[in-house]
Amino acid sequence: MSKDRDSEGPVFSGQDARQGEIILRTRARRIIFIAGLVGIVVLALVVSLVAH
Repeated sequence: MSKDRDSEGPVFSGQDARQGEIILRTRARRIIFIAGLVGIVVLALVVSLVAH
């Protein structure tokens, strides 16, 4: 018994299936984004040092 493609649910193109994009058009948004990434790393380091 073979299944038709239509019975498997909707079919999306690769373009439509993308998760999303991070738009960092202004310098301020880029700085805030990078600061957030650095903050997560620093927080992880502090938590790992305190845990030992």
